Amino acid sequence: MTKTSAGNFFEDFRIGQEIRHATPRTVTAGDVALYNGLFGARFAVQSSDAFAAAIGFPRAPVDDLLVFHVVFGKTVPDISLNAVANLGYADCRFLGPVYPGDTLNAVSEVIGLRETSNRKSGVVHVRSTGFRQDGTRVLDYVRWVMVRKRDEAAPAPEAAAPALPEAVAPDALGAACPPIDTGAYDFALAGSPHRYGDYAVGERIDHVDGMTVEEAEHQIATRLYQNTARVHFNQFSESQGRFGRRLIYGGHVISLARALSFNGLANAFRIAAINGGRHVAPLFAGDTVFAWSEVLARAELSGRRDLGALRLRTVATKDQPCREFPLRSGEADDPAVILDLDYWVLIPR
Repeated sequence: MTKTSAGNFFEDFRIGQEIRHATPRTVTAGDVALYNGLFGARFAVQSSDAFAAAIGFPRAPVDDLLVFHVVFGKTVPDISLNAVANLGYADCRFLGPVYPGDTLNAVSEVIGLRETSNRKSGVVHVRSTGFRQDGTRVLDYVRWVMVRKRDEAAPAPEAAAPALPEAVAPDALGAACPPIDTGAYDFALAGSPHRYGDYAVGERIDHVDGMTVEEAEHQIATRLYQNTARVHFNQFSESQGRFGRRLIYGGHVISLARALSFNGLANAFRIAAINGGRHVAPLFAGDTVFAWSEVLARAELSGRRDLGALRLRTVATKDQPCREFPLRSGEADDPAVILDLDYWVLIPR
């Protein structure tokens, strides 16, 4: 019996299967510094202990997407080590802040299976939950991923697709953030005067700036999350694959788009939920990422006068600035679009 693991292939999964993922991960201030160095996020609450404490946090919380990536990374060896591509997300809820020193672990349940038409792979839906060391849930989300088959002739399981909500309901968003003192929220230090009431449904924002991704950066970032998917690291094998080079982790694009969104959404400091997302096209080292956002909806939070919620659609492109808000080209996606993300953020009222 071999002591090493080749990871799970499509035919290894079954509906209802629960997987406890190794290994627990303590998030440190060093992790936060490295994450900030890779993406340049500038949201004041996550950047400054003093700013965070002034409005009611014990200290600066860990960036929401760093929490997401760490929990996601825990799932990779069991779910997507043999992935062709990560396809999308839904029903993702951030359930409370995480601070440096907290230890995260993850559990996943298989909730959907479907073999692809070429019989070389299949799509696996999983619901993954991230827990703090005391058992408190901090993150819960569904993703679907295309996974290779070990044996193309292996019989396919009966197809099953989970029922997923179109969006996370506004009344489920408040837990993402404790009550804050908006009177102590310094909008000048935060970088923008714009509050909840300053954004209108249908408004589009070009985030203007672009970031070019280097080969070392995306590999360092993915290692930071202990994400072991081979497509991101192994040029020896990927040179013989579909693209001939390493593929950038889709979460890297999400973090870049979120960091770029500061220019226009500086006070949208907390991600409360991700309603859905598509990795429309791959990204490779040397490409430059731009982003724009549209306000899809506004929602008041039950019992909360400190914060409101904005439902945003953020679109990321490669090698194309977003002054024209690229999205569709006829009935197809614009060829420059690489990410289409629908999510809720919290912003002071």
